[in-house]
Amino acid sequence: MMSLSFKNLIFFSLFFLSLLFAGTASVPATIGVTYTPNPHQSPEHVAAVLQSLEVSAVRLLQTNPAVVRAFSYSNISLLLTVPNDLVSAFASNRSAAAVWLYSHVVPFYPRARISTISVGTDIIDTSFDLSDLLPAIRNLHLSLHDLGIRKIAVSTTFSFINIMTTSFPPSAAEFQEPVSQIIIKPLLEFLDETNSSFLINLYPYNVYTVNSEIPVGYALFQEHPFNFRDDFMTGVRYRNLFDMMVDSIIAAMAVGGHENIPVIVTETGWPSSGSSNEADASQLYAELYIKGLIKHLKSGLGTPLRKEGVAETYIYELFDLDEKQENKTERHWGILYQNMTKKYEFEFSASDIQTTGLLC
Repeated sequence: MMSLSFKNLIFFSLFFLSLLFAGTASVPATIGVTYTPNPHQSPEHVAAVLQSLEVSAVRLLQTNPAVVRAFSYSNISLLLTVPNDLVSAFASNRSAAAVWLYSHVVPFYPRARISTISVGTDIIDTSFDLSDLLPAIRNLHLSLHDLGIRKIAVSTTFSFINIMTTSFPPSAAEFQEPVSQIIIKPLLEFLDETNSSFLINLYPYNVYTVNSEIPVGYALFQEHPFNFRDDFMTGVRYRNLFDMMVDSIIAAMAVGGHENIPVIVTETGWPSSGSSNEADASQLYAELYIKGLIKHLKSGLGTPLRKEGVAETYIYELFDLDEKQENKTERHWGILYQNMTKKYEFEFSASDIQTTGLLC
Protein backbone atom coordinates (compact mmCIF):
# COMPACT_ATOMS: atom_id res chain seq x y z
CA MET A 1 0.00 0.00 0.00
CA MET A 2 1.23 3.49 -0.83
CA SER A 3 2.55 5.39 2.17
CA LEU A 4 0.48 8.21 3.60
CA SER A 5 3.32 10.69 3.14
CA PHE A 6 3.57 9.91 -0.57
CA LYS A 7 -0.20 10.25 -0.95
CA ASN A 8 -0.03 13.63 0.76
CA LEU A 9 2.78 14.69 -1.57
CA ILE A 10 0.56 13.89 -4.55
CA PHE A 11 -2.34 15.76 -2.94
CA PHE A 12 -0.20 18.84 -2.24
CA SER A 13 1.06 18.76 -5.84
CA LEU A 14 -2.50 18.79 -7.14
CA PHE A 15 -3.47 21.61 -4.80
CA PHE A 16 -0.52 23.84 -5.67
CA LEU A 17 -0.98 23.23 -9.39
CA SER A 18 -4.56 24.39 -8.90
CA LEU A 19 -3.30 27.52 -7.12
CA LEU A 20 -0.77 28.14 -9.89
CA PHE A 21 -3.55 28.40 -12.46
CA ALA A 22 -6.04 30.09 -10.14
CA GLY A 23 -5.65 33.42 -11.93
CA THR A 24 -6.42 32.02 -15.36
CA ALA A 25 -9.88 32.03 -16.89
CA SER A 26 -11.80 28.80 -16.44
CA VAL A 27 -14.56 27.58 -18.74
CA PRO A 28 -17.80 26.85 -16.82
CA ALA A 29 -18.78 23.19 -16.80
CA THR A 30 -21.41 21.84 -19.15
CA ILE A 31 -24.68 21.29 -17.28
CA GLY A 32 -27.13 18.72 -18.57
CA VAL A 33 -29.93 16.42 -17.45
CA THR A 34 -30.58 12.70 -17.37
CA TYR A 35 -33.65 11.90 -19.44
CA THR A 36 -35.57 8.63 -19.11
CA PRO A 37 -38.25 8.47 -21.84
CA ASN A 38 -41.83 7.79 -20.74
CA PRO A 39 -45.18 7.48 -22.52
CA HIS A 40 -46.38 10.93 -21.44
CA GLN A 41 -44.22 13.02 -23.81
CA SER A 42 -42.79 12.53 -27.26
CA PRO A 43 -38.98 12.71 -27.48
CA GLU A 44 -39.33 15.49 -30.07
CA HIS A 45 -41.35 17.61 -27.64
CA VAL A 46 -38.85 16.95 -24.86
CA ALA A 47 -35.95 17.95 -27.12
CA ALA A 48 -37.69 21.22 -28.02
CA VAL A 49 -38.44 22.07 -24.38
CA LEU A 50 -34.86 21.32 -23.32
CA GLN A 51 -33.55 23.66 -26.00
CA SER A 52 -35.89 26.39 -24.74
CA LEU A 53 -34.50 25.84 -21.23
CA GLU A 54 -30.95 26.21 -22.64
CA VAL A 55 -29.96 22.69 -21.61
CA SER A 56 -26.76 21.90 -23.49
CA ALA A 57 -26.37 18.17 -22.77
CA VAL A 58 -28.58 15.12 -22.18
CA ARG A 59 -27.66 11.74 -20.77
CA LEU A 60 -29.82 8.85 -21.97
CA LEU A 61 -29.94 5.94 -19.52
CA GLN A 62 -32.14 4.05 -21.97
CA THR A 63 -30.66 4.60 -25.41
CA ASN A 64 -33.59 4.25 -27.77
CA PRO A 65 -32.86 5.00 -31.45
CA ALA A 66 -36.07 7.04 -31.71
CA VAL A 67 -34.92 9.25 -28.85
CA VAL A 68 -31.46 9.73 -30.37
CA ARG A 69 -33.15 10.71 -33.64
CA ALA A 70 -35.27 13.31 -31.81
CA PHE A 71 -32.13 15.21 -30.81
CA SER A 72 -30.70 15.29 -34.34
CA TYR A 73 -29.96 18.81 -35.60
CA SER A 74 -30.29 20.19 -32.06
CA ASN A 75 -27.50 21.96 -30.21
CA ILE A 76 -27.70 19.39 -27.40
CA SER A 77 -24.88 16.89 -26.94
CA LEU A 78 -25.75 13.31 -25.98
CA LEU A 79 -24.21 10.83 -23.58
CA LEU A 80 -25.51 7.38 -24.55
CA THR A 81 -25.67 4.26 -22.39
CA VAL A 82 -25.14 0.61 -23.32
CA PRO A 83 -27.35 -1.51 -21.01
CA ASN A 84 -25.63 -3.80 -18.53
CA ASP A 85 -27.06 -6.94 -20.09
CA LEU A 86 -25.13 -6.28 -23.32
CA VAL A 87 -21.71 -5.93 -21.67
CA SER A 88 -20.85 -9.64 -21.82
CA ALA A 89 -21.88 -9.83 -25.48
CA PHE A 90 -19.70 -6.82 -26.32
CA ALA A 91 -16.78 -8.38 -24.45
CA SER A 92 -16.95 -11.73 -26.20
CA ASN A 93 -17.82 -10.54 -29.69
CA ARG A 94 -16.72 -7.27 -31.25
CA SER A 95 -19.38 -7.64 -33.92
CA ALA A 96 -22.05 -7.31 -31.19
CA ALA A 97 -20.68 -3.85 -30.42
CA ALA A 98 -20.75 -3.01 -34.13
CA VAL A 99 -24.38 -4.14 -34.46
CA TRP A 100 -25.36 -1.86 -31.56
CA LEU A 101 -23.56 1.07 -33.18
CA TYR A 102 -25.30 0.46 -36.50
CA SER A 103 -28.71 0.83 -34.85
CA HIS A 104 -28.01 3.47 -32.18
CA VAL A 105 -25.25 5.70 -33.58
CA VAL A 106 -24.53 5.35 -37.30
CA PRO A 107 -27.99 6.44 -38.58
CA PHE A 108 -27.86 9.68 -36.57
CA TYR A 109 -24.25 10.75 -36.06
CA PRO A 110 -23.04 13.49 -36.50
CA ARG A 111 -26.47 15.11 -36.91
CA ALA A 112 -27.06 13.97 -33.34
CA ARG A 113 -24.14 15.35 -31.31
CA ILE A 114 -23.11 12.15 -29.54
CA SER A 115 -20.10 12.90 -27.35
CA THR A 116 -19.70 9.89 -25.06
CA ILE A 117 -20.95 6.32 -24.68
CA SER A 118 -21.05 4.65 -21.27
CA VAL A 119 -20.71 0.88 -21.45
CA GLY A 120 -22.85 -0.20 -18.52
CA THR A 121 -23.98 1.67 -15.42
CA ASP A 122 -22.70 0.82 -11.95
CA ILE A 123 -22.02 -2.72 -13.10
CA ILE A 124 -20.02 -3.54 -9.96
CA ASP A 125 -23.31 -3.44 -8.03
CA THR A 126 -24.80 -6.20 -10.20
CA SER A 127 -24.35 -9.92 -10.75
CA PHE A 128 -22.59 -9.45 -14.10
CA ASP A 129 -19.03 -10.67 -14.62
CA LEU A 130 -16.75 -7.72 -13.81
CA SER A 131 -13.96 -9.11 -15.99
CA ASP A 132 -16.13 -8.45 -19.07
CA LEU A 133 -16.28 -4.70 -18.56
CA LEU A 134 -12.95 -3.51 -19.94
CA PRO A 135 -12.97 -5.86 -22.98
CA ALA A 136 -16.48 -4.59 -23.77
CA ILE A 137 -15.29 -0.98 -23.55
CA ARG A 138 -12.30 -1.70 -25.78
CA ASN A 139 -14.41 -3.53 -28.36
CA LEU A 140 -16.86 -0.64 -28.61
CA HIS A 141 -13.98 1.82 -28.92
CA LEU A 142 -12.40 -0.26 -31.70
CA SER A 143 -15.74 -0.66 -33.47
CA LEU A 144 -16.17 3.12 -33.51
CA HIS A 145 -12.73 3.46 -35.09
CA ASP A 146 -13.60 0.75 -37.63
CA LEU A 147 -16.48 3.02 -38.68
CA GLY A 148 -14.20 6.04 -38.91
CA ILE A 149 -15.75 7.64 -35.81
CA ARG A 150 -12.99 9.00 -33.58
CA LYS A 151 -14.66 11.83 -31.69
CA ILE A 152 -16.97 9.75 -29.50
CA ALA A 153 -15.38 8.82 -26.17
CA VAL A 154 -16.07 5.48 -24.47
CA SER A 155 -16.12 4.86 -20.72
CA THR A 156 -18.34 3.32 -18.02
CA THR A 157 -20.32 4.78 -15.12
CA PHE A 158 -19.68 4.13 -11.43
CA SER A 159 -21.50 5.21 -8.27
CA PHE A 160 -19.43 7.09 -5.69
CA ILE A 161 -20.65 5.05 -2.72
CA ASN A 162 -19.75 1.77 -4.45
CA ILE A 163 -16.13 2.56 -5.32
CA MET A 164 -14.78 4.99 -2.70
CA THR A 165 -13.43 4.14 0.75
CA THR A 166 -14.27 7.60 2.12
CA SER A 167 -15.45 11.03 1.04
CA PHE A 168 -13.53 12.95 3.70
CA PRO A 169 -10.83 13.94 3.90
CA PRO A 170 -10.17 13.83 0.14
CA SER A 171 -6.46 13.40 0.85
CA ALA A 172 -7.24 9.97 2.36
CA ALA A 173 -9.59 8.86 -0.42
CA GLU A 174 -8.89 5.59 -2.20
CA PHE A 175 -10.79 3.32 -4.53
CA GLN A 176 -12.20 0.24 -2.84
CA GLU A 177 -10.56 -3.13 -3.28
CA PRO A 178 -10.77 -5.47 -5.07
CA VAL A 179 -12.63 -3.23 -7.56
CA SER A 180 -9.61 -0.94 -7.86
CA GLN A 181 -7.25 -3.68 -9.04
CA ILE A 182 -9.77 -5.58 -11.15
CA ILE A 183 -11.46 -2.70 -12.97
CA ILE A 184 -10.51 0.84 -12.07
CA LYS A 185 -6.72 0.80 -12.53
CA PRO A 186 -6.81 -0.77 -16.02
CA LEU A 187 -9.76 1.46 -16.92
CA LEU A 188 -7.82 4.60 -15.94
CA GLU A 189 -4.99 3.51 -18.25
CA PHE A 190 -7.51 3.12 -21.08
CA LEU A 191 -9.07 6.52 -20.37
CA ASP A 192 -5.65 8.16 -20.42
CA GLU A 193 -4.76 6.44 -23.69
CA THR A 194 -7.99 7.49 -25.40
CA ASN A 195 -8.50 10.96 -23.87
CA SER A 196 -11.77 9.80 -22.32
CA SER A 197 -13.46 10.79 -19.06
CA PHE A 198 -14.13 9.12 -15.72
CA LEU A 199 -17.91 8.91 -15.24
CA ILE A 200 -19.35 9.02 -11.72
CA ASN A 201 -22.81 9.17 -10.13
CA LEU A 202 -22.30 11.52 -7.19
CA TYR A 203 -24.99 12.35 -4.65
CA PRO A 204 -24.22 14.65 -1.68
CA TYR A 205 -27.73 13.72 -0.48
CA ASN A 206 -26.63 10.11 0.10
CA VAL A 207 -23.49 11.11 2.01
CA TYR A 208 -25.37 13.72 4.05
CA THR A 209 -28.12 11.32 5.13
CA VAL A 210 -25.64 8.83 6.63
CA ASN A 211 -23.37 11.45 8.27
CA SER A 212 -25.18 13.33 11.02
CA GLU A 213 -22.22 15.69 11.55
CA ILE A 214 -22.66 17.25 8.09
CA PRO A 215 -24.87 20.40 8.16
CA VAL A 216 -27.61 20.38 5.56
CA GLY A 217 -26.50 23.80 4.29
CA TYR A 218 -23.07 22.36 3.50
CA ALA A 219 -24.71 19.76 1.27
CA LEU A 220 -26.95 22.40 -0.37
CA PHE A 221 -24.24 24.90 -1.43
CA GLN A 222 -25.43 27.43 1.15
CA GLU A 223 -22.91 30.19 1.82
CA HIS A 224 -22.49 30.57 5.57
CA PRO A 225 -19.46 31.29 7.81
CA PHE A 226 -19.70 27.81 9.36
CA ASN A 227 -20.36 25.89 6.15
CA PHE A 228 -16.87 24.53 5.55
CA ARG A 229 -14.76 21.48 6.28
CA ASP A 230 -10.97 21.50 6.47
CA ASP A 231 -8.82 18.62 5.29
CA PHE A 232 -6.48 18.69 8.28
CA MET A 233 -3.89 16.55 6.50
CA THR A 234 -3.38 19.24 3.88
CA GLY A 235 -5.06 22.41 5.14
CA VAL A 236 -7.38 22.56 2.12
CA ARG A 237 -10.78 24.08 2.92
CA TYR A 238 -14.01 22.82 1.33
CA ARG A 239 -17.09 25.04 1.15
CA ASN A 240 -19.52 22.39 -0.09
CA LEU A 241 -19.95 18.63 -0.08
CA PHE A 242 -20.05 18.33 -3.88
CA ASP A 243 -16.49 19.66 -4.28
CA MET A 244 -15.27 17.44 -1.48
CA MET A 245 -16.64 14.34 -3.18
CA VAL A 246 -15.28 15.36 -6.59
CA ASP A 247 -11.82 15.95 -5.13
CA SER A 248 -11.94 12.53 -3.46
CA ILE A 249 -12.24 11.03 -6.94
CA ILE A 250 -9.48 13.26 -8.32
CA ALA A 251 -7.14 12.44 -5.43
CA ALA A 252 -7.77 8.70 -5.75
CA MET A 253 -7.00 8.82 -9.49
CA ALA A 254 -3.85 10.85 -8.83
CA VAL A 255 -2.52 8.20 -6.44
CA GLY A 256 -2.53 5.84 -9.42
CA GLY A 257 -0.74 8.38 -11.62
CA HIS A 258 -3.81 9.58 -13.52
CA GLU A 259 -4.32 13.08 -12.19
CA ASN A 260 -5.40 14.67 -15.50
CA ILE A 261 -8.34 12.49 -16.53
CA PRO A 262 -11.50 14.63 -16.92
CA VAL A 263 -14.39 13.86 -14.57
CA ILE A 264 -18.01 13.80 -15.70
CA VAL A 265 -20.67 13.70 -12.99
CA THR A 266 -23.28 11.56 -14.72
CA GLU A 267 -25.89 11.89 -11.97
CA THR A 268 -26.48 14.32 -9.13
CA GLY A 269 -29.59 15.80 -7.61
CA TRP A 270 -31.85 15.99 -4.57
CA PRO A 271 -35.27 14.34 -4.05
CA SER A 272 -38.27 16.65 -3.71
CA SER A 273 -40.28 14.12 -1.71
CA GLY A 274 -39.73 10.89 0.16
CA SER A 275 -40.97 8.54 2.82
CA SER A 276 -42.24 9.80 6.18
CA ASN A 277 -38.83 9.26 7.79
CA GLU A 278 -36.99 11.25 5.11
CA ALA A 279 -37.65 14.86 6.09
CA ASP A 280 -34.70 16.15 4.07
CA ALA A 281 -36.28 14.89 0.84
CA SER A 282 -38.25 18.08 0.25
CA GLN A 283 -39.08 20.43 -2.58
CA LEU A 284 -37.37 23.34 -0.79
CA TYR A 285 -34.11 21.43 -0.39
CA ALA A 286 -34.29 20.11 -3.95
CA GLU A 287 -34.67 23.68 -5.24
CA LEU A 288 -31.78 24.93 -3.09
CA TYR A 289 -29.53 22.10 -4.25
CA ILE A 290 -30.24 22.54 -7.96
CA LYS A 291 -29.90 26.34 -7.81
CA GLY A 292 -26.70 26.09 -5.78
CA LEU A 293 -25.25 23.46 -8.09
CA ILE A 294 -25.95 25.51 -11.22
CA LYS A 295 -24.52 28.68 -9.68
CA HIS A 296 -21.40 26.86 -8.51
CA LEU A 297 -20.77 25.18 -11.85
CA LYS A 298 -21.44 28.36 -13.81
CA SER A 299 -18.99 30.30 -11.63
CA GLY A 300 -16.05 28.49 -13.22
CA LEU A 301 -14.34 28.24 -9.81
CA GLY A 302 -13.75 24.51 -10.11
CA THR A 303 -12.64 22.59 -7.02
CA PRO A 304 -9.61 23.07 -4.73
CA LEU A 305 -7.75 20.28 -6.56
CA ARG A 306 -8.85 21.07 -10.10
CA LYS A 307 -9.25 24.65 -11.25
CA GLU A 308 -11.32 23.64 -14.27
CA GLY A 309 -13.58 21.46 -12.10
CA VAL A 310 -15.69 18.73 -13.63
CA ALA A 311 -16.08 18.62 -17.40
CA GLU A 312 -19.82 17.94 -17.40
CA THR A 313 -22.57 17.48 -14.81
CA TYR A 314 -25.94 15.83 -15.40
CA ILE A 315 -28.84 16.57 -13.07
CA TYR A 316 -30.88 13.52 -12.15
CA GLU A 317 -33.64 13.45 -13.31
CA LEU A 318 -35.74 15.33 -15.87
CA PHE A 319 -39.03 13.75 -14.72
CA ASP A 320 -40.13 11.81 -11.65
CA LEU A 321 -40.06 8.07 -12.13
CA ASP A 322 -43.12 5.87 -12.48
CA GLU A 323 -45.33 5.68 -9.39
CA LYS A 324 -44.85 1.89 -9.45
CA GLN A 325 -41.30 2.43 -8.14
CA GLU A 326 -41.24 0.75 -4.70
CA ASN A 327 -38.90 3.23 -3.00
CA LYS A 328 -40.83 6.50 -2.71
CA THR A 329 -37.70 8.65 -2.52
CA GLU A 330 -36.35 7.17 -5.76
CA ARG A 331 -39.47 8.36 -7.59
CA HIS A 332 -39.15 12.06 -6.86
CA TRP A 333 -35.90 13.39 -8.33
CA GLY A 334 -37.47 15.09 -11.34
CA ILE A 335 -37.06 18.81 -11.98
CA LEU A 336 -40.06 19.00 -14.35
CA TYR A 337 -43.65 17.87 -13.96
CA GLN A 338 -45.11 15.55 -16.58
CA ASN A 339 -46.76 18.57 -18.24
CA MET A 340 -43.24 19.95 -18.87
CA THR A 341 -43.51 22.82 -16.38
CA LYS A 342 -40.83 23.41 -13.75
CA LYS A 343 -41.33 21.81 -10.35
CA TYR A 344 -39.48 24.80 -8.87
CA GLU A 345 -37.61 27.78 -10.26
CA PHE A 346 -34.17 27.27 -11.82
CA GLU A 347 -32.30 28.69 -14.79
CA PHE A 348 -29.59 26.75 -16.60
CA SER A 349 -28.13 30.02 -17.84
CA ALA A 350 -28.22 31.71 -14.41
CA SER A 351 -25.06 32.88 -12.66
CA ASP A 352 -26.45 35.21 -9.99
CA ILE A 353 -28.66 32.91 -7.93
CA GLN A 354 -28.90 33.86 -4.25
CA THR A 355 -27.51 31.09 -2.01
CA THR A 356 -26.28 33.08 0.99
CA GLY A 357 -27.40 32.58 4.55
CA LEU A 358 -30.48 30.43 3.94
CA LEU A 359 -29.25 27.37 5.84
CA CYS A 360 -26.20 26.37 7.81
